[in-house]
Amino acid sequence: MQFSGKKAFVTGASRGIGRAIAQAFRERGAWVIGTRTRARSRGDDVCQEWVAADFSDVAQIMACAKRVREAEPDVLVNNVGINKIAPFAEIAPEDFRSIQQVNVFAPFLLCQAAIPAMKRRGWGRIVNLSSIWGKISKEYRASYSASKFAVDGLTIALAAEHTADGILANSVAPGIIDTELTRRVLGDAGIQALIANVPARRLGHAEEIARLVLWLASDDNTYMAGQNIAIDGGYSRV
Repeated sequence: MQFSGKKAFVTGASRGIGRAIAQAFRERGAWVIGTRTRARSRGDDVCQEWVAADFSDVAQIMACAKRVREAEPDVLVNNVGINKIAPFAEIAPEDFRSIQQVNVFAPFLLCQAAIPAMKRRGWGRIVNLSSIWGKISKEYRASYSASKFAVDGLTIALAAEHTADGILANSVAPGIIDTELTRRVLGDAGIQALIANVPARRLGHAEEIARLVLWLASDDNTYMAGQNIAIDGGYSRV
């Protein structure tokens, strides 16, 4: 899976799954443009280009979409996501709205921005990061599940319209992955409780997600479109 001569745009590329994805693309020859919420750290060369974009700000989402349209990437990976768990009856409306803005509205606009150039070339790959909570759900995750089910629906509709244009869009549903976000949201006790129900009996690794994203974005993928692929150690199937 080589990407020499191709341009990949990866959101949330400064850490966690997004960083692993961006690094994997760069190692295989792609020109990688990554987004981050803060200014680039000195010596951080996982991407050749960085775009500062905080998706909690609608104006910055719009500016990032403009950058995607100008960059005309061959591959778009929508990875940025936020989560806040709470009992359903206690979810603050502003929290629900902000999660939908970052997790759904931003990918929607970036997909729109990427499509014209991909359609003109007759080749493009879009990978949207969903979650196992976008295939199944769990208590206290109404806001996050709503957003990730929406990402799946968006991806299916996009594939229905643009697969014939050579644009293959899919979503990837990571399970419990060892990232800063996972540890912050769940804590050690929550992680151990979930791992007990994972057939693999461990957390997943960001690099494992990156390898699947690479294949979906590569020339090796010629016919997979509109799918939501779980990579979760078997958690969502048992």
